[in-house]
Amino acid sequence: MRITTLLENRSISKEYKCKHGLSLHIEIPNHKILFDTGADESFIQNAEKLGIKLEDVDIVIISHGHSDHGGGLEAFLNLNKKAKIYIGKGAFNKHIIKLLGLFKYNIGLKKSLLNSDRFIFVDKVQKIDDELMLIGDIQGEKLVPQGNDMLLKVNQAGALEKDDFNHEISLVISENNHSILFCGCAHKGIVNIIEKTKEIIDKDVYTVIGGFHLMDLKIKSPTSQEFLNQLANILAQNNTYKYYTCHCTGEPAYNYLRQKMMNLDELKTGKIIEI
Repeated sequence: MRITTLLENRSISKEYKCKHGLSLHIEIPNHKILFDTGADESFIQNAEKLGIKLEDVDIVIISHGHSDHGGGLEAFLNLNKKAKIYIGKGAFNKHIIKLLGLFKYNIGLKKSLLNSDRFIFVDKVQKIDDELMLIGDIQGEKLVPQGNDMLLKVNQAGALEKDDFNHEISLVISENNHSILFCGCAHKGIVNIIEKTKEIIDKDVYTVIGGFHLMDLKIKSPTSQEFLNQLANILAQNNTYKYYTCHCTGEPAYNYLRQKMMNLDELKTGKIIEI
């Protein structure tokens, strides 16, 4: 398996564009997969520099309905005419971030894209084939990110309410007797997602790749440190070989966790992972 980071908020080289968001190209024997598209078309420009032909992608996964993970979807649809797009039910609902308790900004996906017949909507668990499985409907409450409190959605009655992130899905790839878990921001809590995945596949997760959504934590706060210590302890007990995290974890939280977890690394634009 070859995983290439097409977009992240930092880079291994000034040659590549960086943006707040995530996009990964995953190559396995039977599929070329795009996991998230970042905020705009920047991932396409980086893919060209990295020698990756996005026209050959046959499966797209959009982890949740926020624009920093699906904002480049329209550009991809114009470029690639064959890939099916798997996305959680409700991902195209209106999603809002509330800053400073006052200012509201739309961070959702373009509803006009729904005119495409290439979307496959995922609710709970969906097996694509023997290699690929999608997991949604995470119910656990362990160490759910505090930053979720700022994130809202518009319900069917047109009213704003706290986002329950039922539109969030994760990807599990099974290859060479290993299971690799990809998650976008883990708004449902990375611990809950891993536990649900292990329950479904009935084995340990070899590698976890994705964000932990901890960028709003005040690291010097005793409450935040207790949260991070608990998280590090639980993740260390998962028998997971490696964790790769990304932009929404935040550098302060990443640096704190890195002192506790020697098997923690981070994604950067241009980074290639071979598993």
